[in-house]
Amino acid sequence: MDISKLVKLTSRAWSLNILALLHSGVPGRQAPLLAASGASRTSFNASLEHLTQLKFLEKNPGHGHPLRPEFRLTSAGIKAAEIASRIVNAVPDEREFALLRKSWTLPILALTATPRRFSGIRSDLATITDRALSASLVQLEEREWIQRDIDTSKRLPFPLYCATNTGIEINRAIDLHA
Repeated sequence: MDISKLVKLTSRAWSLNILALLHSGVPGRQAPLLAASGASRTSFNASLEHLTQLKFLEKNPGHGHPLRPEFRLTSAGIKAAEIASRIVNAVPDEREFALLRKSWTLPILALTATPRRFSGIRSDLATITDRALSASLVQLEEREWIQRDIDTSKRLPFPLYCATNTGIEINRAIDLHA
C-alpha cells in the first residue's frame, strides 16, 4: 500500500478497525460490524461510506436490506484488510489502539522505519500541516512509539525521528514496499 492510499484510509477513525474485523470473519452486515467495532453509529457509517469510496468495500448485491446493506471486501480491500489486521494485532491494548484512530499516526509510523528529519516526513505527507505533524510526533514520542534524537554531526543540530517499540512493529505490519 502506498503512502497516499494509507493517508486516505486513515482519514476516518474506524476504517482500519472495520477492515480488520472483516478480515477476521465478522459478517459484513452493519449490526455485527457496529457491535464488534464499538464505534458510534455516525462515525461507523461515515467510515463505511469512506471505505466504499476508496473501493475497499462494495455492497454485496442481492444481500441485506436496502437501508442496511451487506458489505464485502473488494480485491484491493482484501489486501488492505490483511494489513489492517496485522496492525490491529500489533496493538492489542484498547487504550493504545485509540492512538491508531488518529489521522496521522499510521502514515508517520510508516515513514519512520529509518531516522527521518521533520522536513522529510512533512514532504512525504504533502497534506499535513506543521502543527499536525508536530502534535502527532509529540504524542507518538510520549507513547514511546517514536524516538527523537538530535543529530549534532552537522553545523546546525537537528532532530531525527525513528519508530521504536510498538511503533516499529506497526511499521513492519504496514510494509509500504510489499
